[in-house]
Amino acid sequence: MGNSKSGALSKEILEDLKLNTKYSEDELCKWYESFQKQCPDGRISQAEFEKIYGNFFPKSDPQVYARHVFRSFDTNGDGTLDFREYIIALHLTSSGKTNLKLEWAFSLFDVDRNGEISKSEVLEIITAIFKMIPLEEQKMLAEDENTPQKRANKLWDFFKKGENDKIAEGEFISGVMQNEAIMKLIQYEPKK
Repeated sequence: MGNSKSGALSKEILEDLKLNTKYSEDELCKWYESFQKQCPDGRISQAEFEKIYGNFFPKSDPQVYARHVFRSFDTNGDGTLDFREYIIALHLTSSGKTNLKLEWAFSLFDVDRNGEISKSEVLEIITAIFKMIPLEEQKMLAEDENTPQKRANKLWDFFKKGENDKIAEGEFISGVMQNEAIMKLIQYEPKK
């Protein structure tokens, strides 16, 4: 991206991030300074990302989910996140518009990156999400969604899909936006 080796954030990347996120120039410069201290080579590896992600879920196992999150944001496929990819990830997961979050959620579920989601991909991601839910919280889940398989089935049934059918991005986004219960199936919000 042009900023991985230099000490300063390039104007091009700064302007791109100001345009595509809610962050101000001052905030982005502070984030960049912090990023450079943690990642002097200008990149964060998957292992480093998983470690940081794990800090947010100390009572569970977020490693597999973190790996999928990392994959979805490693847009150039080089096995690292540069500052731009990192900030876009931060923006989308914490404050992005619902439609953008759902575009990202689709890319998360589209494990093989073929532009469609299969039931096995849904089960893979929901299983990873489940590993982040502490056992005591799992016990309080509704009967029809208290296992990864039941959750995947519920999501698949909502879309009225057969075992071997696929879900396209537009169908996924509009379906989830029309049903709050489905939105809850594809994410995990830790109890405060």
